[in-house]
Amino acid sequence: MESLHDFTKGKILGPLLKFAYPVFLALFLQAMYGAVDLLVVGKFATTADVSGVATGSQIMQSLTFVLTSFSIGITILLGQKIGEGKSELGGKVIGTGVALFAIIAAVCTIVFVAFTPEISALMQAPEEAFSQTVSYVRICSAGTIFIIAFNLLGSIFRGMGDSKMPLITVAIACVVNIFGDLLLVAVFKMGADGAAYATVLAQAVSVVLSLIIISRRAMPFAFSRADIRIDKDIALQLFKLGAPVALQELLVSLSFLVIFAIVNSLGLTQSAGVAEKICGFLMLVASAYMQSLSAFVAQNIGAKRSDRAKLALKYGILTSLAAGAVMGYLSFFHGEALAGIFSNDQEVIRMASDYLKAYSIDCILTAFLFCFCGYYSGCGRTTFTMVQGIAGAFLVRIPFSYFMSRIPGISLFYIGLATPASTVIQIALCLIYFVYTEKKVKKTEMAEA
Repeated sequence: MESLHDFTKGKILGPLLKFAYPVFLALFLQAMYGAVDLLVVGKFATTADVSGVATGSQIMQSLTFVLTSFSIGITILLGQKIGEGKSELGGKVIGTGVALFAIIAAVCTIVFVAFTPEISALMQAPEEAFSQTVSYVRICSAGTIFIIAFNLLGSIFRGMGDSKMPLITVAIACVVNIFGDLLLVAVFKMGADGAAYATVLAQAVSVVLSLIIISRRAMPFAFSRADIRIDKDIALQLFKLGAPVALQELLVSLSFLVIFAIVNSLGLTQSAGVAEKICGFLMLVASAYMQSLSAFVAQNIGAKRSDRAKLALKYGILTSLAAGAVMGYLSFFHGEALAGIFSNDQEVIRMASDYLKAYSIDCILTAFLFCFCGYYSGCGRTTFTMVQGIAGAFLVRIPFSYFMSRIPGISLFYIGLATPASTVIQIALCLIYFVYTEKKVKKTEMAEA
């Protein structure tokens, strides 16, 4: 059988855009997912409940990001096997992935449920909202199996070249979550607990319905329950591909938490929080290209079509750059209007707008960086993506932020410059590595000739 979408032949730009669009919509719905929780809780619950959901969702979001990053190993390996014409190994890749993530789900559930108070304390949850934070995290942690299954399904289908199925699963979860929030929080007045139950219920329903849909679809390879076991060779490949990306995501997330701590010391917490919410939406296009290129490039590398992989990188950068220019314009010239969506406090809006002016630079730069990261991930060079990500976070972003925070009367604009400064260094590393690998390939080809 052929893959759902064969990226190894035919046009490049059209299929890439068609694949990236559902990925973008899925990311947008995921971003709205948390926003709806806070919106409903903020409208129908107490301030302590709002704080509990805000802190608790940040904890669970960090866990989700790390697990999603690790699952990219499945996307890459599955895409490469399909590109190599070895789709018969697809069932083993998925089976090994399911077995591995089942173990990870069990461990995460036990750790997070047992140590929720300690984890909440590390996140410096406010005393008046500590119990709400603990309760929210504990309920969500009990449903970790659904969070993992939810993201695992997305990684599998992207690896097969199908970005529409992950969009369907997110859309289902989003709709169920909205109704769950309104019922449990607005009607039954369950506060943070209601938001947590709605989240778990939404993902559980989404997973069950997705499995039903999958069972009725033709797959590009044979897969049965017998495949759900750990194949040592495949497991090792998944770890080599996914672990570096997951470690990078973990450490980069920690670097941003450090920056938040620095900003907190200046009394600008709310302004930074508003600005970061907006930045999450501004980065959606670049993030969609990063995920899409990983799958697109993986198939072509597997088929030994590196020329198509490089063209995909080129087209990805150019189209992402166009979108980045629009996002940068909005961020720089209309930052106050964007910040006004999340706050009515004029001082908060003004300071958040300062931060967004600095971030507008990064809207342009990430068009290059995120596409390079997607390209290298698809090539299987995830160790490099980890190295450049950690270098940017700990050698530039944190020191830069700390240095700027020491200047009396500093504004969020100058602290915000830490992000584009870090991105510039990371892009430089990507370009150097690109030139290095190209020279290495040419030398190998000359030696073989």
